[in-house]
Amino acid sequence: MKQIQKIMSFLCIFALFLSMAGCNTAQSSAANEDTALEQTEKENTLQTEPENKKVLVAYFSATGTTKALAEYAAAAMDADLYEIVPQQQYTSEDLNYGSDNSRTSIEMGDPSARPAISGSVENMEQYEIIFIGYPIWWGEAPRIISTFMESYDFSGKTIVPFCTSGSSDIGSSAANLHGLCAEDALWLDGARLSGSFTQEDMAAWIDSLGLDIQAQ
Repeated sequence: MKQIQKIMSFLCIFALFLSMAGCNTAQSSAANEDTALEQTEKENTLQTEPENKKVLVAYFSATGTTKALAEYAAAAMDADLYEIVPQQQYTSEDLNYGSDNSRTSIEMGDPSARPAISGSVENMEQYEIIFIGYPIWWGEAPRIISTFMESYDFSGKTIVPFCTSGSSDIGSSAANLHGLCAEDALWLDGARLSGSFTQEDMAAWIDSLGLDIQAQ
């Protein structure tokens, strides 16, 4: 009788062991399935993320104000930066807005003036989005910006103008530049940005444009 009881006890213990092993196997299998599902979802998410757009920030700056903001913009988007450098640099006398005989007064009084640019953008065709920064002179973009706009084919590209000014808004300056651009270019309205703009202000403005760019 005692022998039978021992056998029964052994069988109960063995059955309990098999049950526990089955539970552990099921739990392990379920955990593996969850891990595989998470990995698949992660891979699908990575596959659907938009590709990084190639961005260029081009700017002309006579006094350094526009340069600082252009550098903020390039840093915020991890974009390439290009300075529009005149072959003949502007002197303080050239920038004397109070003189009708100053270089800037003469250039801005002549819509056909096209100051020469030193250097050029390499492989302009690679850029999808181009930010163009400039100061406001006599309510307009400096004529050297017209030179820049007429030097490249902007077909199919998105153009974002921005300007700096002590008081004047971007006004008609962007619209006039738009007329020098390819008809199929997507031209955003742009904005006047304060010289006191910070890196954070620049990132916030870029994010507001809806360009699918994550600025930092």
